Formats: sequence, structure tokens, C-alpha cells
Amino acid sequence: MSNKKATNNVTIAKAKGRPMLTWVGKKPLGRVTAYPAQTIERFDAAPAEFHSAADWSNWPRDIPQGGLLYHGDNKDVLAHLLANGFRGKVKLIYIDPPFDSGADYVRKVQLRGAKGTVKIDGEDYTLGEQIQYSDIWANDSYLQFMYERLLMAKELLQNDGIFVLHCDPARGHYLKCILDEVFGLDAFINQVVWKRSDAHSDAGQGAKHFGTVHDMIFFYAKSDPYQWNTLYTPLPESTINAWYRNIESETGRRFNKADVTGPGGAVKGNPVYEWNGVTRAWRYSKEKMAELDKAGRLIYSDSGMTYQKRYLDESKGVPLQDWWDDIQMVRGIQRRGEAHYPTEKPLVLLDRVIEVCTEPGDLVLDVFMGSGTTAASAQKLGRRWIGCDINKGAIQTTAKRLQTLMREQAAAANKQQGSLLADEGESPAPCQLAFTTWRVNDYDLQIQHNEAVELACQHLGITRTRTDSYFDGTQGNRLVKILPFNHPLTPLDLEALNNELKARPSEERDILLVSLGVQHDARQWLEQYNKNRPVNKIHHIELRTDRKFGGFIKHEPLSAEIDVKRDGDKLIVDIQDVISPTIIQRLNMESGVFRAQIDDWRAVVDCVLIDTAHDGAVFNVALSDMPSRKQDLVQGRYALPAPTGNARVAVKIIDMLGEELIATFEV
Repeated sequence: MSNKKATNNVTIAKAKGRPMLTWVGKKPLGRVTAYPAQTIERFDAAPAEFHSAADWSNWPRDIPQGGLLYHGDNKDVLAHLLANGFRGKVKLIYIDPPFDSGADYVRKVQLRGAKGTVKIDGEDYTLGEQIQYSDIWANDSYLQFMYERLLMAKELLQNDGIFVLHCDPARGHYLKCILDEVFGLDAFINQVVWKRSDAHSDAGQGAKHFGTVHDMIFFYAKSDPYQWNTLYTPLPESTINAWYRNIESETGRRFNKADVTGPGGAVKGNPVYEWNGVTRAWRYSKEKMAELDKAGRLIYSDSGMTYQKRYLDESKGVPLQDWWDDIQMVRGIQRRGEAHYPTEKPLVLLDRVIEVCTEPGDLVLDVFMGSGTTAASAQKLGRRWIGCDINKGAIQTTAKRLQTLMREQAAAANKQQGSLLADEGESPAPCQLAFTTWRVNDYDLQIQHNEAVELACQHLGITRTRTDSYFDGTQGNRLVKILPFNHPLTPLDLEALNNELKARPSEERDILLVSLGVQHDARQWLEQYNKNRPVNKIHHIELRTDRKFGGFIKHEPLSAEIDVKRDGDKLIVDIQDVISPTIIQRLNMESGVFRAQIDDWRAVVDCVLIDTAHDGAVFNVALSDMPSRKQDLVQGRYALPAPTGNARVAVKIIDMLGEELIATFEV
């Protein structure tokens, strides 16, 4: 997976299933552009003697073996995976897409420190990301959004793979129809109902509906046969008391007297013979009955009828059904503080899905990753994994979670004298103790543009237009075009606008152009264009310098005072101060007339990462300080083995809102 690899096109097969749901703007996805990915971080906790439990022989040659964590639009990531060797190699795809409100995806942030530390709302999904999700809530756009991603995901599945979609009742019926179209009616396996909460009582607020306490989970196969492992749930107490009423006097074991007559009688092919004076069609052959009798597994009634002893302690339980009411959601008073996001799904739920649909060593993919529960479950259960999210905070949260888990697995292996083979009854051995983090299509730049667009619209009173393919909105009776903020206004931009207007000969409104910067020759172009112009006059606002509207886009980045030096064979990293203007501003907004005070800079820091041999491109984590509890603080001072010779040391600090700072030092 070269960082320099050029973009290319990826073909996507058409949906052939029925029925076919229609919506405004529906179109097939025959071809998509695959963008290159840039490695931004690498983590490795594997001891020298680590041997993976997986077979990596069919892994794409140019991609490092281990977990893969992608930051970007999942459409771009899916195309990238298809173009880079993963087509037909994923055993399980689980997705839990947004299906209710973008507000569900905003995380609450608490500064570090003792109990009672102030909490603030962390817009973990940046404005740009929230815009993307709000754009798709119009039903037609949402259906096209999901349709495209389902078509691409199917291409990644192995022939015996399974696709799992988690949703709520509000959208489930639409998504079921799209799944039938993409995968085919014959591919449907189950609709599981997960009873996620006991009560949802908003009747006091005037609600006129039944409380919604369940989600739906759809299971679809790529083809038949497919991977399936039957799981069992414990027998209910009522079943135990009703069925296992007999107690063996010699051992005290509870057992059930099971019928051994042949179901359906002789016409179903069951053997007929005399046993203990009774002639019947029996479940087992005469030889098998003799074996059971010799083993003491048969019991006889006073009439001579034969029954089989089935012991309670040998029962597997009840085969898992499509109603799951035994898994609690990650929320509520008893579980406060456990969830990373309000919509986070419990680990045991993903454990169940992964155990049913995969074997150890298989590859699991989640492209709406959130807090990384799917990747964490796959890592714990000895599967390989790929995760993706549009949100930078989700990437950071997942990276921390996986680093902690991998370190625990490596430490456990060291305690067992280096053995990473799982004993019987334990979790499978890990497939990887390392992962890389990637960025697809320079997504940070896209997010900055989207944030700025939304800020500009709010600041200038622009009404967004979602249906126009070129213009971004209107301001009064003027059409508005907001140029990408990664370059100033140029004559090329203006020529593109002029060509668009020529294609709309009946359009008579004036145009407002909004940009961040402007070239001198663009000003001359505008002046010449607007001379004696009766219609389509072009007005321009430059957001930094405009007398009326300029100067509002300001962002003070995270800053820190850090000292890095050698002390003999040790490298000493001493962080003396960290200032997060964004957090201070947020606190001041919420604290009213009193300016917020942060007594210890460590309260604003979520984690510290150190790379002792930074190459300027990929951040290799040599040390990570990530307190697991919110009341704990980062250390701030670190001693590491000093690298040999001259080296570049990089220190990455991530604040509680997810903003990053990387400082480098030559030592």
C-alpha cells in the first residue's frame, strides 16, 4: 500500500436481487475512484518471539501484516481496499451506521482529574462531519448513501462470508429492502431483535407511542454455503426445574428422562425391535441401546418403558434464537463511564456476532467503527480486523483501546514464558499485536473545508442548498458558491463559474463568491467581468480581509512547552505545560461571567505518545501514556532508552477534545 500510489478506478457489480426499492436520485455504482492512503501512525506491542496465529499467505503483499485503522470517508476507504487486494477476502462485515440523528454521535468530554472535574460537550464529530451526516437524513439521500456502501461492501466479502447490519426500527424496513436487492432474497439468514433496554418512558413528556426498546440486526450471506457456528444460551431456571426434576442418588446429578422412541415411527426409518419386553420403533439401533444401558444411561419405568438419562451438567443449553434479551446496553446508571459514545454497542454483543460468523484467524471489517468495539472484539477473539471512521476522535479512541488491549495480551504472553498459544477454554491466541493508522484522500483537509463552509454559512446568513450540484446555497436573491478553502480564488475558479452560468441561460440572479484568499489577477478578472453587467453580477467576499465579514475564522492551535534531552543512556522527555485554547474557550462559554481556571495542565491532556526515531512521516509509538480512568493524569515526565547516534524524537499530545500536537526534537 504505497503512499505514492496513484488513484485508479474500481468496478462495482450491479445489484441483481429483488425487490428493487426506488427513490429520487437512485443510481447504480458501476465505478468508483480509489485514492491512495498515507500511513500516519504505527503501533507494535509484539515481543520478539511472537508468532501470529493466523495464515497471512493471501494477505496483500504491500500492506503490513496487522490491524488496519483508516481515517476517512468509508466510501473512499472501501474503494481503497478493493483496489489494494482485499476484494473477496473479508469473512465478516459488521456495520452499525448512523440511523437516527447526527446528535447521537457527539461524545461528552470530561477533563482529567479528581471527581467533580468540569464536563464539557466535545463536538467529537467536527462540524464538517456533522454536516455530512445531516445531509443524508433526507430519506432519498440516506438510501443512496447506504446503497452505494452496501454494493461496495459485498465485493469485499469472501464467498462464505456474512454481512451484518445493525439498525433501529425507524430505518430497518428500508434497509432490509436494499439488502434484499444487493445480496438477493436467498441470501437472507436472520433478522435478530436485540432488546437493548428494559424501558423507554417518555410518556410524561407527552409521547404518543410505545417505548422503543429494541434494535434489529440483519444477517446476509454472500453465497451458500456460508460460515456459521451455532452458539447456545443457558437453560432458563424454569426449564431446569420443569425438565430436570430427577436427581441421581449415587452422584446427586440432575437429569431429564428423555424419550428414546423413534420420532415418526417405523415409516420414518427408525429401527423396530423388542427392548426390555417392549416392541417399538426406537431412536437408536439395538447395539447403541446396549451401549447406553451398559453405561448406566438408560432408566426404566414400572411398565418397562425405556428412557434416556440426559444430565443437566452435560446440556449445551438452548441454541441461540433470533430474540436476544440477555445483553445489556452500554448505558445506564450502573454502567456510567463505560461508554465512549452514547450509541456504543456492548463488547459481548460483538463477541456473539463474531463467534457465530467467523473462525479464529478470519478477517473482520467495520466501516462505521465509532469507539472500536468491533476491532476490540476481533482482537480479543483472535481474528484479524480492519476498521474505518470518518471521525478523527473515533480513530483516536479506537487506537487507544487497541493499544491497551494489545499490551495486555503481550504482557499475558510474557507471564506464560512467551507462549502465545491459547490453552483449551481460553480466548484464541491473537493474530496480531500491532496495527497501523492510515489517512485516505487527505481527509483532514476535506474536514477543514466542511467546517469552514458551515461557519461561513452561519456567519454570512447563507441558506444551504442540498439539491444543487454546483451552488452551495442562497443569500437573499443571490446564488452562493463557496470555493474550497485550500487555495485562494483564481481566474480558473472564475472561468468555471462562468461556464456554469452559460449552461444555465435562464438564470438571472447575481452570484456571491466566498473564498479564503484571492489572487491579484482574479480581482482584475472580476472587475472586467462586472463592467456593464445587467445579470449574473459576481460579488465576492474574502473571509480574512473583507471589511464587513472578514476576520472571523480564527483557530489557535494546541501548544506545549516540552524539554527533551539525553541523560547518559536515557532519553528524558519533560512536558512542562500544555495550553488548549479550544478547551479554554469552551469552558469560558459554559462558565458564564467567570473565566475558567485550569490548575494542572494535565487535566486537558488525554494521552501522550513518543516516537524516539521519527522519520517525519509515520509516527511509530515507542511509549504511550494513556490513563484508563478519567480521574488519573498523564505523568508528564518520561525516561526512555536513548537512541544510538543522532535521532529525531517526536512527542504527540492529544487533548480531551481530540486536537493533536506533534513536536519534534533533534537529540
